[in-house]
Amino acid sequence: MTPHNNAKIGEIAKNVLMPGDPLRAKFIAETFLKNIKQVNSVRNMLAYTGTYKGKEITVMASGMGMPSIGIYSYELFKVYGVENIVRIGSAGAYVDKLDVYDVVLAESAWSQSTFAHTQNGYESDTTYPDKELNEKIIATAKKLGIPLHVEKIHSSDVFYTEPNVDSYKEHFAKHGCTCVEMESFALFHNAKVLGKKAACLLTISDSFTSHKVTTPEERQTAFTKMMEIALETFID
Repeated sequence: MTPHNNAKIGEIAKNVLMPGDPLRAKFIAETFLKNIKQVNSVRNMLAYTGTYKGKEITVMASGMGMPSIGIYSYELFKVYGVENIVRIGSAGAYVDKLDVYDVVLAESAWSQSTFAHTQNGYESDTTYPDKELNEKIIATAKKLGIPLHVEKIHSSDVFYTEPNVDSYKEHFAKHGCTCVEMESFALFHNAKVLGKKAACLLTISDSFTSHKVTTPEERQTAFTKMMEIALETFID
Protein backbone atom coordinates (compact mmCIF):
# COMPACT_ATOMS: atom_id res chain seq x y z
CA MET A 1 0.00 0.00 0.00
CA THR A 2 1.00 3.63 -0.48
CA PRO A 3 -0.14 6.85 1.25
CA HIS A 4 -2.56 7.34 -1.66
CA ASN A 5 -3.75 3.81 -2.42
CA ASN A 6 -4.88 1.14 0.03
CA ALA A 7 -5.17 -1.63 -2.55
CA LYS A 8 -3.09 -4.65 -1.67
CA ILE A 9 -0.44 -5.95 -4.02
CA GLY A 10 -2.20 -8.27 -6.45
CA GLU A 11 -5.54 -6.47 -6.26
CA ILE A 12 -4.79 -4.21 -9.23
CA ALA A 13 -4.71 -5.66 -12.73
CA LYS A 14 -1.87 -5.25 -15.22
CA ASN A 15 -4.21 -3.19 -17.44
CA VAL A 16 -5.81 -0.04 -16.04
CA LEU A 17 -8.40 2.35 -17.40
CA MET A 18 -7.91 5.77 -15.82
CA PRO A 19 -10.68 8.38 -15.97
CA GLY A 20 -10.22 11.58 -14.03
CA ASP A 21 -13.55 11.44 -12.22
CA PRO A 22 -13.99 8.87 -9.42
CA LEU A 23 -17.70 8.64 -10.24
CA ARG A 24 -16.84 7.86 -13.85
CA ALA A 25 -14.62 5.05 -12.58
CA LYS A 26 -17.55 3.74 -10.54
CA PHE A 27 -19.86 3.98 -13.56
CA ILE A 28 -17.44 2.10 -15.81
CA ALA A 29 -16.91 -0.66 -13.27
CA GLU A 30 -20.61 -1.13 -12.58
CA THR A 31 -21.61 -0.91 -16.26
CA PHE A 32 -18.94 -2.96 -18.01
CA LEU A 33 -17.13 -5.20 -15.50
CA LYS A 34 -18.17 -8.40 -13.75
CA ASN A 35 -17.16 -9.62 -10.30
CA ILE A 36 -16.07 -6.11 -9.33
CA LYS A 37 -14.29 -5.33 -6.11
CA GLN A 38 -13.52 -1.84 -4.84
CA VAL A 39 -9.79 -1.88 -4.06
CA ASN A 40 -9.07 1.74 -3.20
CA SER A 41 -10.98 4.38 -1.24
CA VAL A 42 -8.20 6.71 -0.03
CA ARG A 43 -9.26 10.34 -0.69
CA ASN A 44 -12.27 8.85 -2.52
CA MET A 45 -10.00 8.21 -5.51
CA LEU A 46 -12.03 5.11 -6.28
CA ALA A 47 -10.50 2.03 -7.88
CA TYR A 48 -12.26 -1.17 -8.91
CA THR A 49 -10.95 -4.46 -10.23
CA GLY A 50 -13.15 -6.86 -12.16
CA THR A 51 -13.32 -8.79 -15.41
CA TYR A 52 -14.34 -7.77 -18.91
CA LYS A 53 -15.01 -10.73 -21.21
CA GLY A 54 -12.86 -12.80 -18.87
CA LYS A 55 -9.92 -10.35 -18.79
CA GLU A 56 -8.97 -8.81 -15.46
CA ILE A 57 -9.06 -5.01 -15.61
CA THR A 58 -8.80 -2.24 -13.04
CA VAL A 59 -10.55 1.11 -13.37
CA MET A 60 -9.06 3.83 -11.19
CA ALA A 61 -9.63 7.57 -11.08
CA SER A 62 -6.69 9.95 -11.45
CA GLY A 63 -8.19 13.20 -10.22
CA MET A 64 -7.60 16.44 -12.11
CA GLY A 65 -4.27 17.77 -13.28
CA MET A 66 -0.74 16.50 -13.75
CA PRO A 67 0.34 16.40 -10.10
CA SER A 68 -2.61 14.10 -9.33
CA ILE A 69 -2.28 11.67 -12.25
CA GLY A 70 1.49 11.91 -11.77
CA ILE A 71 1.19 10.41 -8.27
CA TYR A 72 -1.36 7.72 -9.07
CA SER A 73 0.10 6.55 -12.37
CA TYR A 74 3.64 6.43 -10.96
CA GLU A 75 2.50 4.27 -8.04
CA LEU A 76 0.48 1.99 -10.31
CA PHE A 77 3.48 1.42 -12.58
CA LYS A 78 6.17 1.30 -9.90
CA VAL A 79 4.49 -0.25 -6.86
CA TYR A 80 1.62 -2.30 -8.27
CA GLY A 81 3.29 -3.64 -11.40
CA VAL A 82 0.78 -2.19 -13.86
CA GLU A 83 1.93 -2.55 -17.47
CA ASN A 84 -0.62 -0.48 -19.41
CA ILE A 85 -2.67 2.60 -18.52
CA VAL A 86 -5.19 4.10 -20.90
CA ARG A 87 -6.45 7.46 -19.75
CA ILE A 88 -10.08 8.04 -20.74
CA GLY A 89 -10.97 11.66 -20.22
CA SER A 90 -12.73 14.72 -21.53
CA ALA A 91 -11.30 17.52 -23.64
CA GLY A 92 -12.17 20.92 -25.03
CA ALA A 93 -11.99 21.33 -28.82
CA TYR A 94 -9.83 24.08 -30.32
CA VAL A 95 -10.93 23.45 -33.94
CA ASP A 96 -14.18 23.11 -35.86
CA LYS A 97 -13.42 19.60 -37.11
CA LEU A 98 -13.89 18.26 -33.56
CA ASP A 99 -17.47 18.22 -32.28
CA VAL A 100 -18.86 17.28 -28.89
CA TYR A 101 -18.86 13.50 -28.35
CA ASP A 102 -16.10 12.96 -30.93
CA VAL A 103 -13.43 10.53 -29.73
CA VAL A 104 -9.77 11.59 -29.91
CA LEU A 105 -6.63 9.49 -29.54
CA ALA A 106 -3.58 11.50 -28.48
CA GLU A 107 -0.59 11.03 -30.79
CA SER A 108 1.42 13.41 -28.58
CA ALA A 109 0.90 15.86 -25.73
CA TRP A 110 2.38 19.36 -25.80
CA SER A 111 2.55 21.32 -22.56
CA GLN A 112 3.99 24.38 -20.86
CA SER A 113 4.24 22.24 -17.71
CA THR A 114 7.47 21.76 -15.75
CA PHE A 115 6.28 18.33 -14.57
CA ALA A 116 8.67 16.26 -16.68
CA HIS A 117 11.65 18.55 -16.11
CA THR A 118 11.07 18.52 -12.35
CA GLN A 119 10.57 14.75 -12.31
CA ASN A 120 13.78 13.74 -14.09
CA GLY A 121 15.19 16.69 -16.03
CA TYR A 122 13.34 15.99 -19.29
CA GLU A 123 13.82 19.04 -21.51
CA SER A 124 11.21 18.69 -24.26
CA ASP A 125 7.77 20.30 -24.19
CA THR A 126 6.18 17.21 -25.77
CA THR A 127 5.63 13.68 -24.50
CA TYR A 128 4.38 10.65 -26.40
CA PRO A 129 2.13 7.64 -25.83
CA ASP A 130 3.30 4.13 -26.54
CA LYS A 131 3.24 3.58 -30.31
CA GLU A 132 2.25 -0.08 -30.14
CA LEU A 133 -0.60 0.60 -27.71
CA ASN A 134 -1.86 3.43 -29.92
CA GLU A 135 -1.81 1.15 -32.94
CA LYS A 136 -3.88 -1.42 -31.06
CA ILE A 137 -6.39 1.26 -30.07
CA ILE A 138 -6.69 2.45 -33.68
CA ALA A 139 -7.27 -1.11 -34.87
CA THR A 140 -9.87 -1.71 -32.15
CA ALA A 141 -11.78 1.48 -32.97
CA LYS A 142 -11.83 0.46 -36.63
CA LYS A 143 -13.13 -2.99 -35.74
CA LEU A 144 -15.88 -1.45 -33.60
CA GLY A 145 -16.78 1.05 -36.32
CA ILE A 146 -16.16 4.03 -34.04
CA PRO A 147 -14.63 7.07 -35.79
CA LEU A 148 -11.37 8.10 -34.14
CA HIS A 149 -9.46 11.37 -34.52
CA VAL A 150 -5.71 10.96 -33.95
CA GLU A 151 -4.46 14.35 -32.78
CA LYS A 152 -1.74 16.33 -31.06
CA ILE A 153 -3.26 17.54 -27.80
CA HIS A 154 -2.53 20.31 -25.31
CA SER A 155 -2.00 19.24 -21.70
CA SER A 156 -2.52 22.35 -19.62
CA ASP A 157 -1.64 23.03 -15.99
CA VAL A 158 -4.35 25.70 -15.82
CA PHE A 159 -8.08 25.52 -16.41
CA TYR A 160 -8.80 29.25 -16.12
CA THR A 161 -6.47 31.65 -17.94
CA GLU A 162 -6.38 35.43 -18.31
CA PRO A 163 -6.54 37.36 -21.62
CA ASN A 164 -2.84 38.30 -21.61
CA VAL A 165 -1.66 34.74 -22.38
CA ASP A 166 -1.97 32.68 -25.56
CA SER A 167 -5.49 31.56 -26.36
CA TYR A 168 -6.67 28.35 -27.98
CA LYS A 169 -6.13 29.96 -31.38
CA GLU A 170 -2.42 30.49 -30.68
CA HIS A 171 -2.05 26.99 -29.20
CA PHE A 172 -3.37 25.57 -32.47
CA ALA A 173 -1.42 27.93 -34.73
CA LYS A 174 1.91 27.64 -32.91
CA HIS A 175 1.85 24.02 -31.75
CA GLY A 176 -0.81 22.22 -33.80
CA CYS A 177 -2.87 21.23 -30.76
CA THR A 178 -6.51 20.57 -31.65
CA CYS A 179 -7.92 20.05 -28.15
CA VAL A 180 -7.01 20.49 -24.50
CA GLU A 181 -7.00 18.38 -21.34
CA MET A 182 -4.86 18.40 -18.19
CA GLU A 183 -3.18 15.05 -17.55
CA SER A 184 -1.62 13.18 -20.47
CA PHE A 185 1.75 14.95 -20.59
CA ALA A 186 2.54 13.60 -17.12
CA LEU A 187 1.08 10.15 -17.75
CA PHE A 188 3.14 9.65 -20.91
CA HIS A 189 6.26 10.86 -19.13
CA ASN A 190 5.84 8.46 -16.19
CA ALA A 191 5.29 5.53 -18.53
CA LYS A 192 8.43 6.36 -20.49
CA VAL A 193 10.56 6.78 -17.35
CA LEU A 194 9.40 3.46 -15.91
CA GLY A 195 9.43 1.41 -19.12
CA LYS A 196 5.65 0.98 -19.24
CA LYS A 197 2.92 1.75 -21.78
CA ALA A 198 0.35 4.54 -21.73
CA ALA A 199 -2.20 6.02 -24.11
CA CYS A 200 -4.98 8.59 -23.93
CA LEU A 201 -8.49 8.48 -25.33
CA LEU A 202 -10.57 11.63 -25.01
CA THR A 203 -14.17 12.56 -25.66
CA ILE A 204 -14.84 16.15 -26.68
CA SER A 205 -16.98 17.61 -23.92
CA ASP A 206 -17.08 21.22 -25.10
CA SER A 207 -15.94 23.37 -27.98
CA PHE A 208 -14.15 26.71 -27.92
CA THR A 209 -15.33 27.41 -31.48
CA SER A 210 -18.99 26.32 -31.50
CA HIS A 211 -19.49 26.89 -27.75
CA LYS A 212 -21.33 23.59 -27.42
CA VAL A 213 -21.06 22.01 -23.97
CA THR A 214 -22.03 18.78 -22.24
CA THR A 215 -23.37 18.55 -18.70
CA PRO A 216 -21.43 17.13 -15.73
CA GLU A 217 -23.81 14.16 -15.75
CA GLU A 218 -23.10 13.49 -19.44
CA ARG A 219 -19.36 13.66 -18.81
CA GLN A 220 -19.76 11.08 -16.06
CA THR A 221 -21.93 8.52 -17.84
CA ALA A 222 -22.38 9.25 -21.55
CA PHE A 223 -18.84 9.02 -22.93
CA THR A 224 -19.16 5.30 -23.52
CA LYS A 225 -17.50 4.97 -26.95
CA MET A 226 -14.00 5.65 -25.63
CA MET A 227 -14.69 3.27 -22.74
CA GLU A 228 -15.63 0.49 -25.15
CA ILE A 229 -12.55 1.10 -27.31
CA ALA A 230 -10.23 0.93 -24.30
CA LEU A 231 -11.85 -2.20 -22.86
CA GLU A 232 -11.82 -4.03 -26.18
CA THR A 233 -8.17 -3.04 -26.72
CA PHE A 234 -7.24 -4.82 -23.51
CA ILE A 235 -8.83 -8.12 -24.51
CA ASP A 236 -7.27 -8.28 -27.99
